[in-house]
Amino acid sequence: MTETLEKYFVPEPSKYPIFGSIALLLFGGGAVMWLNDVGAGPWVLALGLAVLIYMLFGWFGQVVHESESGRYGKRVDTSFRWSMGWFIFSEVMFFAAFFGALFYARVLSVPALSSGDNEALLWQGFTSAWPTAGPNAADSFTPMGAWGIPALNTLILLTSGATITWAHYGLLKDKRGQFKLGLLLTILLGAIFLGFQIYEYLHAYGDLNLRLDSGIYGSTFYLLTGFHGLHVTIGAIMLTVMLGRALAGHFTAEHHFAFEATAWYWHFVDVVWLMLFIVVYWL
Repeated sequence: MTETLEKYFVPEPSKYPIFGSIALLLFGGGAVMWLNDVGAGPWVLALGLAVLIYMLFGWFGQVVHESESGRYGKRVDTSFRWSMGWFIFSEVMFFAAFFGALFYARVLSVPALSSGDNEALLWQGFTSAWPTAGPNAADSFTPMGAWGIPALNTLILLTSGATITWAHYGLLKDKRGQFKLGLLLTILLGAIFLGFQIYEYLHAYGDLNLRLDSGIYGSTFYLLTGFHGLHVTIGAIMLTVMLGRALAGHFTAEHHFAFEATAWYWHFVDVVWLMLFIVVYWL
């Protein structure tokens, strides 16, 4: 007896990859032109961003239409799950590189530079104390403390992890109101987090003299927290799209991987922030 295998859906050739290539070319070229004070640079960058947004809306919209029309089976669903898993793994390695840079500077290079005759190569009075303020007293800064806004933002993100899980349980139990409310609360908490982070940056620059060029501490601080803020922004946009689809009646208890993938991403953002809070702010 021959077992009938489920057919794997293969979409028709798409125009959107070429639009993505054009968008990245314009975006990158415009950024380079802008950095080199070429007058058309900002406009080329803006055009690239506009083309990229067009591609995202068109391509994702096509995928949503295919999903809602019932063309995706279990094999396609498995492919989506593997793809999202590998994407999150790539994000893990992305942040691992930055955490590695912080570890190398704080634990290895700064202590090594303060030993032996290395002081003569740097400046008088250099020590391995973290964070190092640099050779000029005028460039001294106050490190960002853990308690206050960072601790509050930690509570906010942990709460947002609970609200998105609550929303997921609502969808699984076919409680659409709970599902939508949980999504909305998660989006609002993400927006509050970003608002506090903007205030934190203003406070760091204006009151603590902590800038991007404040030595290796300033570089790693803004690199890690800034990229995390970017990921929170992307996650909030993804959640907003999920809320729009929920309001349109999309997703069922059996078929909702787009929402599930967004929840994975949001939990990943939560875990990264916990590591940031401990390593960058607290220790």
